[in-house]
Amino acid sequence: MDDWWVMLPDSPAAAAVAERLRRDGVRRVPHASGRPWLVGRWDARQEVSARAGEARIVVLGRSTAQAGTLRRRIERVRLPAEAEHAVTGLAGSFHVLASVGGRVWARGTASAVRRVFTTHIDGVPVAAGRADVLAALSDADPDPGALAVRLLHPPVASAVLADRTFWRNVRAVPPQEALVWERDGRRGPGVRWWRPPEPHLSLTQAAAEVRTALTDAVGTCTAGGGTVSADLSGGLDSTSLCFLAAREADRLVTVHWEGRDPDNDDAAWAARAREALPSATHLVLTGEESPDWFAGVGGLRLPSEEPCAWVRDFAKQSDLLRRVGEHGSRLHLSGGGGDEMFTPFPCHLQDLAATRPWRAWRLLSRERHQWRAGRLSVARGVLRRTSYRRWLLDAAGHLTLAPPPGFTGMLGWQPEPRAPGWATPEAVVMMTDALRTAAADSPEPLAPQRSVHCALQQVREGGNTIRVLNQTLTGPDMALPYTDDAVVTAALSVRPLEAVRPGTYKPLLGAALSGIVPAHLLARSNKGPYDADFYHGLRRHRGELLALTEGSLLAEAGLIDTERLRRALHHHAATAELDPLLHTLGCEVWLRSLDDGGPAPVPYPPVTRTR
Repeated sequence: MDDWWVMLPDSPAAAAVAERLRRDGVRRVPHASGRPWLVGRWDARQEVSARAGEARIVVLGRSTAQAGTLRRRIERVRLPAEAEHAVTGLAGSFHVLASVGGRVWARGTASAVRRVFTTHIDGVPVAAGRADVLAALSDADPDPGALAVRLLHPPVASAVLADRTFWRNVRAVPPQEALVWERDGRRGPGVRWWRPPEPHLSLTQAAAEVRTALTDAVGTCTAGGGTVSADLSGGLDSTSLCFLAAREADRLVTVHWEGRDPDNDDAAWAARAREALPSATHLVLTGEESPDWFAGVGGLRLPSEEPCAWVRDFAKQSDLLRRVGEHGSRLHLSGGGGDEMFTPFPCHLQDLAATRPWRAWRLLSRERHQWRAGRLSVARGVLRRTSYRRWLLDAAGHLTLAPPPGFTGMLGWQPEPRAPGWATPEAVVMMTDALRTAAADSPEPLAPQRSVHCALQQVREGGNTIRVLNQTLTGPDMALPYTDDAVVTAALSVRPLEAVRPGTYKPLLGAALSGIVPAHLLARSNKGPYDADFYHGLRRHRGELLALTEGSLLAEAGLIDTERLRRALHHHAATAELDPLLHTLGCEVWLRSLDDGGPAPVPYPPVTRTR
């Protein structure tokens, strides 16, 4: 997927940058002045644009936008920020790019599936939808500090590195903000275009909102006609998408790959769903028919804008897209983001404790028994109501400590990160500095409520991942409807207490899809484990993983101790010990891809980097 775009200010100096990008097949959209505004290569079917007077607007991505409606709405636009009114109510996942009298407005999505990045080329401010495009244009080098943060587990990069990228001198616009340029390219103050909702709706009210938003989101996936495909793991998230897609798609292809764990009942639930979808084409892959996790990772090269932890199942995803592509699929739907949206995090009980302490304590008592957590440790976790700044500073000081116990470790703003056992002291210093720098300006959390902040942080980690996968995988694009902004807003609007009901799994999603997904499928109360697949892949491909430690570029950068990593790579290792492995592998593969001079996404020879 080599789509890319570069945005330029309405100034004479920008012409030289535009000229560097002139190649066959590269599209150009001008400002009202005639000077170059957007330059790049993208699928025309993903673009809806309009112009009126000196106003220009382009919606790039999957959306319900219509050119006529956009044109009527921008007739009244006089300021860049007013361009946002033109896209009010649109469903989908898309960039909004506007030029109003030469002043510019650009934003991506709140979920980070689409981002905006900036840098300067020969003194000219330049923006793009991909950080690696700007890195190639400006000959930027990887940022070791950002790589160190990526090694942390659980991941915190999407919150801690909100305006940083993995490239020196390439900056990111925070997902909730828009980039604003004056006509000469001077950057205006950041404008917040999106805010998380107040979780105030009842389950019934929120279910109605989710039903509409999710139906519209899947509708933007099927609207182009033809064949679409979707995961059908057997879990509630992917099953729901399949039933929504089946109502509108010309043709639906579902894919289920069977796990190796005998306790995993996903296969049985997927079979029941297939029976209820007789008009769809169903692909069922056994463990022998689909690549293992970690297959091919030793020789994997994925030049992209940032490291991706999904190198673990890159071979499996590539095989999946190849198969659905052979069945004519033009877009593949995945249920990623569903867990984050419909399973309130335990930290919502800490928010509740501030207003309804007795109710919170009763719920905590039940949870602590399920998690086998001590009464005293739970009480400390709930009563320690720190600011987000204080949480960042505490996390910076705890990086090398043992992880906190399961339940109490989830009562803060988000699970505290830990450095992997193979991180060097130098890497830990970089991690500590990044967390303390993030805390220095007394930052606001992503939302006032801990549970909403935690959900958004994880959604953005997933958004970053799917963006990178779509840059590197061959075949139809992947879509995550649960991360569409309208769906995120609707799902986070529910009062957490109503979205948690004893004995009911994801009650909000179940209520939203009632009447669309058969009741017997909505009754599922668990999800399948995949530990057996993890260890099977680790055992079979341990040699490939060990090969990545030979001549490791992360080690060369002073970030990991390869001997400690090698000792951790054995199939008897505890899951907790190996949790950070995926981020380390992603960073190593990414650096090797750059070192090999992987293809740049812009139409000129890639920069040759010296080690």
